Amino acid sequence: MFRRKRSTDGRVIYAVGDIHGRLDLLEIMLDRIAEDAAGQASPAGMDVVFLGDYVDRGPNSRGVVERLRSLESDQAKLHFLKGNHEATMLNFLADPGIGPQWCQHGGKETLASYGVEAPISAADEDAWAAASEELEQNLPDPHRAFIHGLDLYVEIGDYLFVHAGLRPGRALDAQTEEDMLWIRDDFLGDRRRFDKIVVHGHTPQRAPVWDKRRIGLDTGAYVTGVLTSARIAEDTVAFIEARR
Repeated sequence: MFRRKRSTDGRVIYAVGDIHGRLDLLEIMLDRIAEDAAGQASPAGMDVVFLGDYVDRGPNSRGVVERLRSLESDQAKLHFLKGNHEATMLNFLADPGIGPQWCQHGGKETLASYGVEAPISAADEDAWAAASEELEQNLPDPHRAFIHGLDLYVEIGDYLFVHAGLRPGRALDAQTEEDMLWIRDDFLGDRRRFDKIVVHGHTPQRAPVWDKRRIGLDTGAYVTGVLTSARIAEDTVAFIEARR
């Protein structure tokens, strides 16, 4: 069977994996992308897609959000996707009861970056309610607007960008937000191809993945010190690393 080449509609696309509070790596990556883009011919234009999970785990979630929300470019269209960690952060503001679980998965570091101390006891409901209220007060309005305004996915040519993945065997308009933000094994372990190449983060791996079905870009930046992005131009994929 002959398969057609994949197209980006003539655009050059940079997709950036999970940052998780690593402002230092984000700054390096932005420089690397700028250097790489200077050598790319893109008559149709450029896109930079951030795949979500800007907060939690790493030391400077606040700094990452501030840097991203203030980014401007006259050369590229910027896209910011929602990750499950941004969703959980918003959920904590609405339901402090999820605080202990959130802090087991990096929320403690996010709270600290916004000047909030996580309660010691998981059972202290009043303390978690107070922490949620304090985060609400300390969260700058532009940060709140940025997080609330994140997209679930973006399509460019024959590529679909989403945080976690898609539910196999289900049309795009039937996908749920939960799957787009949280799916893992059911997506990774299935071999069926989608109409578009799925570009995603969410599941940390030692190296980026490109298997003609999906491009996985989460290389566990918060613990490995390696943030990964991909340059996608038509059917060509090249990986870029920012390292500490």
